[in-house]
Amino acid sequence: MKKIVAIISGDPNSINSEIIAKTWRKKNNFKEINFFIIGNFLLLKKQFSKIGYKIKLKEINSINTKGLKKNLCIYNVPLKFKRVFNVSTGNKKKYIKESFKKGLNFIKKKKIIGLINCAVNKKDINSGNNFTGITELLSKKTGVSGKEAMLIFNKSLAVSPITTHIKLSKVPKNISKEKIIKKIITINNFYIKVLKIKPRIGVLGLNPHNNELNNKSEEKKIIIPALKILKKRGISVIGPLSPDTAFLDYKNKKLNILVGMYHDQVLTPFKTIFKFNAINITLGLPFIRISPDHGIGEKIINKNLANPKSLIESIKFFKRINV
Repeated sequence: MKKIVAIISGDPNSINSEIIAKTWRKKNNFKEINFFIIGNFLLLKKQFSKIGYKIKLKEINSINTKGLKKNLCIYNVPLKFKRVFNVSTGNKKKYIKESFKKGLNFIKKKKIIGLINCAVNKKDINSGNNFTGITELLSKKTGVSGKEAMLIFNKSLAVSPITTHIKLSKVPKNISKEKIIKKIITINNFYIKVLKIKPRIGVLGLNPHNNELNNKSEEKKIIIPALKILKKRGISVIGPLSPDTAFLDYKNKKLNILVGMYHDQVLTPFKTIFKFNAINITLGLPFIRISPDHGIGEKIINKNLANPKSLIESIKFFKRINV
């Protein structure tokens, strides 16, 4: 049977419908993968019409491979709206959470091999209960909190932050030897089990120039002890690397992954190098979850400027793995 992937349409006030439409037009690029959309049928139909895309749509209430190549199939999720790109925050919040609930249910029943979610505005769905992102939400829902890792993946180089969407001032208190060890083990296991690669992992220090490895620095107290333990476990890891030069010579060091201590430490240089040619994979879950590596694109809605590259790469990723 051909692989079936569910794509959650994500934030309705976004470029997601444009991204989905452009991706559907290139569906021949991933013939081995069947996919359908989890979202509101009427909303997506009206959004496609408004942005000028004529697409054959079909509302479905069960999952099978029949018709998934002829029509863009949409598993309907209820949503109240008046204007197609201006859904109220309250209605949007319920809609997005229900969409993820449906996706997780398909995973549980083994109807799909993986889940892709289009962009969401995290602040609109933040419940105030220490929720910082979809990565954390899914890890909590599947009982693996603390073991999950965010991997921004390109076949040439991937990056992973130890801390994700927290204030920079809180980073030093939120890194620990245990956390670094857990996340790097998760990353290493993913590469070996899913990609069939024994990865070489570079770990960045926290401070500029690693604070010259001062005895009171996080590098000396936390990062170096964590790396010693990982090396004893047979994991190919080097560091701490100076953050200001790590991205200049990752090729010479033959690194597959750079792990940083906070989000923008690795995401900013990575996006400068690879732009839209990357995907966001949540590691440590009992299934493959991917999202395109971009936001909701609020300023370019209905302007035909959205780049579908990352969603296309998200779907194509399922071609290279055995699940």
